[in-house]
Amino acid sequence: MKAGMEVGRQETIEIDVTEDMFASFEGQVVHPVYSTVAMVYHMEWVSRKIILPFLEEHEEGMGAAVEVKHIHAAPLNTTVTLTATLVSYEHPQVITKVEAYHDQTLIGKGEVKQVILPKKVIRKKIFTQDK
Repeated sequence: MKAGMEVGRQETIEIDVTEDMFASFEGQVVHPVYSTVAMVYHMEWVSRKIILPFLEEHEEGMGAAVEVKHIHAAPLNTTVTLTATLVSYEHPQVITKVEAYHDQTLIGKGEVKQVILPKKVIRKKIFTQDK
């Protein structure tokens, strides 16, 4: 990792809720609101933005764990703002806390754990799995 990644570093993204983000199973919409699945995806994305400027050419981050609590709904065409804050970096582990807001309401919160590994180690893990 390049130097400079420090606890407290933050990244933010804003997304507009679209129909493809609705809570659905097997193509059937259960609730026409921002799903937990979409929230987890966006929490991982905003957390990944924390590490991107610090990755060396030979490194990559891998998701290792996500904990999430989905508290409130966000309907179609609303904006959700997600902010990740770096709370721990002990190489190779990076842990961020993430909060998601719609208007002024906290709609979700969680923690994302990433592991920074050499790309060659990741390739080995992927291509040597039992099939």
